[in-house]
Amino acid sequence: MNYAKIADAYEKIEATTKRLEMTDLLVDLLKNTPVSLIDKVVYLTQGKLYPDFEGIEIGVAEKLAVKALARASGSRESEIEETLKTSGDIGETAQIFISKKKQSTFFQKALTVQRVYETLGKMAKTSGAGAVETKMALLSGLLSDASPKEAKYILRTVTGSLRLGIADMTVLDALAIAYGGGKETREFIERAYNISSDLGKVAKTVAEKGLAGIKSFQVTVFEPIRPMLAERLASSEEILEKLGGKCIAEYKYDGERIQVHKKGKKVILFSRRLEQISDQYPDALELVTTFVAANEAILEGECVAMDIETGEMRPFQELMHRRRKYDIEQAMEQYPVSLFMFDALYVDGKDLTREPYPTRRKALERVIVKNGKVLLAKSITATNVRQLEAFFEEAIENGCEGLMCKAAGKESVYQAGARGWLWIKYKRDYKSEMTDTVDLVVVGAFHGRGKRVGTYGALLLATYNKENDTFETVTKCGTGFTDKDLASFPELLGKHEIPKKHSRVQSTLEADVWFEPAVVLEILGAEITLSPIHTCAVDSIRKGSGLAIRFPRFTGKYRTDKSAEDATSSMEIAEMYRKQLKKISQS
Repeated sequence: MNYAKIADAYEKIEATTKRLEMTDLLVDLLKNTPVSLIDKVVYLTQGKLYPDFEGIEIGVAEKLAVKALARASGSRESEIEETLKTSGDIGETAQIFISKKKQSTFFQKALTVQRVYETLGKMAKTSGAGAVETKMALLSGLLSDASPKEAKYILRTVTGSLRLGIADMTVLDALAIAYGGGKETREFIERAYNISSDLGKVAKTVAEKGLAGIKSFQVTVFEPIRPMLAERLASSEEILEKLGGKCIAEYKYDGERIQVHKKGKKVILFSRRLEQISDQYPDALELVTTFVAANEAILEGECVAMDIETGEMRPFQELMHRRRKYDIEQAMEQYPVSLFMFDALYVDGKDLTREPYPTRRKALERVIVKNGKVLLAKSITATNVRQLEAFFEEAIENGCEGLMCKAAGKESVYQAGARGWLWIKYKRDYKSEMTDTVDLVVVGAFHGRGKRVGTYGALLLATYNKENDTFETVTKCGTGFTDKDLASFPELLGKHEIPKKHSRVQSTLEADVWFEPAVVLEILGAEITLSPIHTCAVDSIRKGSGLAIRFPRFTGKYRTDKSAEDATSSMEIAEMYRKQLKKISQS
């Protein structure tokens, strides 16, 4: 299969913002892809070579891409850099210079998908002395044989700026149509993805073995399961009513959610975003090896920073000092951790994700060896408001954020990758209007004035609408940022900058700068109001109106542990607004 077919498909996909058209184009590409290459084509369409949890990135800086382009096109680096400043897009710049390259390669070969993929794989795995020169030679070799259009998408891929606007859910829809027999089979394909987090593997399975192969998909140690997510409610009464009068309530610890994978003495820790974070917590690896009495296990818990002198829990922000590449031993001494485990998803050959929560909890209890460092999340079974409120206050007093209240009936399976009412968050600040923080995605920015000239004056923030798989604007925020924040934003957000509004962003506002949805910030506002401008939960309260957060303020907390899709949902904002109205009417 020639890479030109992929480049043609990408060009068509990039030209539309309509989800259905994108899906149709992707279906066409997948149907015309040999089964032996289907996983590679899916990875490339995601802008990667392997699933995220493998932690392997191509890692080509723009400067290196310019050097490789200069070598392949016979142009001067300075000339390419000047054009890049104008276009702002390394892909478009590559297209321009390959179109007018001064010296054609005599034995130019057509690029195949296999060659592109294998070459990029070699680049990703090249390290040590001479790595830069090796990467440049490999990349310039590809560009020498590439057509202008192929060069455009190759350079966008290697620099992490492919950005076709295709989400994982669109790929699942396309796979269901192309190989599953129709869109109605997507739930089975999504289940396979949710328990493996590997779209390429799922694509290969459904293409080779059809729906039967997908239905036999198994949970596998070291392939992370997409985490189950919680809804939120503001009172014990509502929680118990929603959960049928009974729930298992657990402390909600202020730490980093981890998924522990263990096989023999090998242990890997994955973050909430399913990134490998084992290097940051070597002490946690040792704790799991010592105190988890199972040969194979996939467990979930919270990694919490502890005060050495008092034994008390430290806040999440202090734990983030462990997020470093160097001086890990020093960080371990300053910020030691304990693990508070709350779920067992797989133990010694048994997939527990389809089992009710009480069964999973018992399995967890059996594998944790009694000790002072790896502990079960403290819990009670609550059947009345008084019980739940007392336990809530106890959790707050002990340094927790609040409670996680979980369904206890037969229906309480582990809903991998889903947010639902089987788990409900109950935090203290939910009890008063908009004293609760929300996690919002940066989708755009507005240029600063006065003291903020040269940086961003305000950020355009959005919620996530799972039903539509879109991001809906809810507020502009310019308050709460320190000088250090403002100085760091161009670098932090610059790598996500795109030339036009992202296809998954719903906005009536025209930002000065647009970003792909990636960076999540914690925001505190005064109140939620109806808005004729913002698109969050539009038409859900009143036809023609969305919802907006008034007087937003950045809390200083960067939610690096959350992906854009983990942000506060539009539905949650709508529910918070309804609760706010209810309180006003009762006062």
